[in-house]
Amino acid sequence: MPCRRGSKIALAPLEVDDAEVLQRWRSDPVAAYEIGVWPRSLSWLRERVERDLDDSDRDDFLVLLPDGTPIGCTALIDQDLADGTAEVVMLLAPEHRGQGHGADALDTMVDLAFGELPLHRLQAVTHTENTAALKVLAKSGFVREGVRRSACLHRGRRHDVAVLSLLRPEWETLWRPRTWDL
Repeated sequence: MPCRRGSKIALAPLEVDDAEVLQRWRSDPVAAYEIGVWPRSLSWLRERVERDLDDSDRDDFLVLLPDGTPIGCTALIDQDLADGTAEVVMLLAPEHRGQGHGADALDTMVDLAFGELPLHRLQAVTHTENTAALKVLAKSGFVREGVRRSACLHRGRRHDVAVLSLLRPEWETLWRPRTWDL
C-alpha cells in the first residue's frame, strides 16, 4: 500500500516478502559495479530485510509504478535525529533506469526527510564513475562535497567514491513542486 507519491512513482514500506524482487535487482552486474551490491542467497536477504525493518535508524521503501509494479527500492539509512542527518540510498531495476523514476523517487525521499522528519542534512555516496546517479543527485539539489579516494574494491580494482549532500536550507530554496502538492 503506497504511503508517499511522486509525480511518476509511489513509495510503499518494504516488507520481508519483497526480498525475492530485491534479490533479482541485486543480481544485476551494473548495480554490483555502480553501488557495490552483490547477489546473496534469498534466505540471507530475507533475514537482512527483517533485521533492517527492526532498525529504528532507517526507513525502507519499494518504488512503485502507478499500477503497483515494483521497480526499485530506496531508503533513508543511518538516521540520527539528534544531529538531523541521514543517508539516502536507491536501487532501480535495470529496465527502469534512465526514465526519470530515480529522480522522482529521490525527490520524494528528500521531501520526506525535510518535510516530515526533523532532518537537516542528507548524504548520498556513489562511485565517481556513476554518471547517471551523479546527474540525478545534482538535479535534486545535492552538492558534491568531496571524494573518498580508493574507498571501494570491485573486481580487483579500487574505485573512488563521491560524497554529496543536501541541506534543509538548500532544499527550501529549490524551485520544484513538493511531492505532497502533486
